[in-house]
Amino acid sequence: MNKNDLVASVASDSGLSKADSTKAVDAVLDAITSSLKGGTEVRLVGFGTFSVSRRQATTGRNPRTGETIQIAASNQPKFKAGKGLKDAVN
Repeated sequence: MNKNDLVASVASDSGLSKADSTKAVDAVLDAITSSLKGGTEVRLVGFGTFSVSRRQATTGRNPRTGETIQIAASNQPKFKAGKGLKDAVN
C-alpha cells in the first residue's frame, strides 16, 4: 500500500473526500515527523511507538576497494509495534 492507496482507504472508511483525506494523512505524518525531529517519541496505544535512536560514528570498509571509510553518526527513526497491531497481524 502506498500513500495514494492509504488516502483512498481513509476516504472510503471515513466518508471524507479524497482532498480532505489527503490533508488528514499529511497532517498525521507531519505531526509524527516534527515530534521525532524535536526528540519526542510518539506513542499510539494499541498501534505502536515511533522513536529516534542515535547511531554512533563508526569505521566501515568499501567492499569494492577494501579502503576503510568513516561512517558519520546519525539519528535513526524506529518503530516498535504495539500489542494490538501484533495481534491483528497474527
